[in-house]
Amino acid sequence: MNILLTGGTGLIGQRLCRHWQDQGHTLTVWSRRPDEVGKLCGAGVRGIGQLPDYGDGTLDAVVNLAGAPIADRPWTAARRAQLWGSRITLTEHLLTWLERRQQRPSVLLSGSAVGWYGDGGERELTEASRPVKEDFASQLCIAWEETALRAEALGIRVALLRTGLVLSAEGGFLSRLRLPFKLGLGGPIGDGRQWMPWIHMDDEIALIDFLLQHEDASGPYNACAPEPVRNREFARRLGRALHRPAFMPLPALVLKAGLGELSTLLLGGQRARPVRALAAGFTFRFNDVQSALDDLSARL
Repeated sequence: MNILLTGGTGLIGQRLCRHWQDQGHTLTVWSRRPDEVGKLCGAGVRGIGQLPDYGDGTLDAVVNLAGAPIADRPWTAARRAQLWGSRITLTEHLLTWLERRQQRPSVLLSGSAVGWYGDGGERELTEASRPVKEDFASQLCIAWEETALRAEALGIRVALLRTGLVLSAEGGFLSRLRLPFKLGLGGPIGDGRQWMPWIHMDDEIALIDFLLQHEDASGPYNACAPEPVRNREFARRLGRALHRPAFMPLPALVLKAGLGELSTLLLGGQRARPVRALAAGFTFRFNDVQSALDDLSARL
């Protein structure tokens, strides 16, 4: 299969490249740093700086995961514009290019996040749910999905991946928690009651591959394990996996003062369940958070 990735140099993208190279697929990554693609993604992965550089060769699938990290810094006006451009504007450029191609891929798998639902409180959220509370993150995901769905008018199957917190020993969410927890300074965020939808990196990669291969897979899929946990329970179990105490709370007022609206990502949550993935026959390797953290702890 000939696959084009955006966001291929990111945490998930690099793992996808290794996974698909092992399967014998031909991979191209659209990147701002095409010269670094081979080093980051594998020697056999081609990097292109502009979409026309792909050429007229066969294209079977597009995986669109590009997007500036949403939780790296406060959402100033400039940062909001950057987050919007790296997702919605980039996807619009991708669609314009696909429309001009004579041969189009059969499938577009486009990234999104469980933040699409906003802060869901205690509600159980499935792919049939509507947004509960729209904040900037929710509006960003809604617009991103709506843009990607325009590919259906081109005869392309579109699958939308609403990803939760990805647990990986190679970076991302856990890398930020590693130091404070190892120093015995870890603990719940705010009151710790907010739900955390999570997914082990291995299951994230497997689900993306599953949705790409299944020709009847379209629309939104919650990419999160069947058993979400509250933040307080997650902190306790991470402490157990690292053999450290986890009782130092991070007060909500401190987060709100330092991060502004960005603090809603940490103080809110989604009790999301992967109903459609399970119904399609996907099997999660890691269903409970303790087994996922235990698997990663040695590498953390």
